[in-house]
Amino acid sequence: MSNREEQVVLVNEEDQVLDLMGKQEAHEKGLLHRAISIIVFNSKGNMLVQQRSDAKYHWAGIWSNTVCTHPRNDESYADAAQRRLFEELGFNTPLTEQFSFIYKATDEQSGKYDGPIPFNKDEVKAVKWMSTEELETQLKAHPEQFSFWFKIILKEMKARNL
Repeated sequence: MSNREEQVVLVNEEDQVLDLMGKQEAHEKGLLHRAISIIVFNSKGNMLVQQRSDAKYHWAGIWSNTVCTHPRNDESYADAAQRRLFEELGFNTPLTEQFSFIYKATDEQSGKYDGPIPFNKDEVKAVKWMSTEELETQLKAHPEQFSFWFKIILKEMKARNL
């Protein structure tokens, strides 16, 4: 993107477009906007989690799901997911929409991948594969180390037996 701030797509609860707004302003005001969280598993069933870069303006250094992003205006959720997966982690893999929910984010997608992860160090501090059991143990022991949306996603995944 250019030097101007990234725009997010503001929506209503039916995902109808209302307007565009700068990402930071929309986050600060708590306005409903399109967002995507991507979950990637390896062939062993372990989930790829990332530690967000210390340079992020919010949730810096916190562990979260594989990738989060915001679709650009006139960009599909699927295209945004593939774009950001490659920008942040340096790989693409087929993704499938799993579920949607509103907490001011929508359209969770997941995929499988076993290859190298040449992640973007401006966006990501670290990555690791974790089993569901490891994630649950770490969440109980250190909930402050995980993003709030990742906690919601994990709860939704468990409820849906994903």
